[in-house]
Amino acid sequence: MRIATWNVNSVRQRLAPLLAFLKETAPDVLCLQELKCEEGAFPRLEVEDAGYNVVLHGQKTFNGVAILSRHPIEETIVGLPGFDGEGQSRYIEAVVSDGAGSVLRVASIYAPNGNPPDTPKYAYKLAFMAALTEHARALLRLEETTVLAGDYNIIPEDRDVHDPAAWAGDALFLPQSRAAWRRLTNLGYTDALRAVSDAAGLYTFWDYQAGAWQKNKGIRIDHLLLSPQAADRLTRVEIVKAARAGEKPSDHVPIFADLA
Repeated sequence: MRIATWNVNSVRQRLAPLLAFLKETAPDVLCLQELKCEEGAFPRLEVEDAGYNVVLHGQKTFNGVAILSRHPIEETIVGLPGFDGEGQSRYIEAVVSDGAGSVLRVASIYAPNGNPPDTPKYAYKLAFMAALTEHARALLRLEETTVLAGDYNIIPEDRDVHDPAAWAGDALFLPQSRAAWRRLTNLGYTDALRAVSDAAGLYTFWDYQAGAWQKNKGIRIDHLLLSPQAADRLTRVEIVKAARAGEKPSDHVPIFADLA
């Protein structure tokens, strides 16, 4: 199975790149973030015509998450359990058939940015991560093939950013944010990319401003976290960097993992 995640930064504006990605990369499951639309405005017909079932948790103008699956969706959880999201659509979870008689549990996550860090936005970010960690702990007890995918808005390490000093005071890179990431991964989840590569300079986001893409001033904030059962099946991870060079691109690019 191929499991992908992509912050599309407005699904209606990126419909053409989205449909091209579905055709060319053919993920079994694609987790989308930052839909920026309510359910009625989601391009469901076009996505279903491409061969995908859809569940989503939309919101007008901001946020929004979805799961697209080529296989039947058997169960859906809308909203992060244990977290009062104050109306923000940031989490959806589904159980899908893997086509081989077993199931895959997958979540699409759009964690809060948290900037500026001296405002309640940062406390909200940390509260979200705390609730996510507790739910992720509960999911491990199910002993299922689970992938927690999405835009975590956290840069885990120095090698995941072009210039660590430039990001030192940013909510995405503060020590408390990275500690929240470690608490999550230390439960027993595997960062899919780091399971296959220790290389620096592997990014999933480049700002639209100041020539960040052209100068490769990127960061890695889009992640696939695998339960032990999923990690045992991991065969490949790829960042689809070429998507950033396309017409009207998102500032994020997809990343996918293949499970045997």
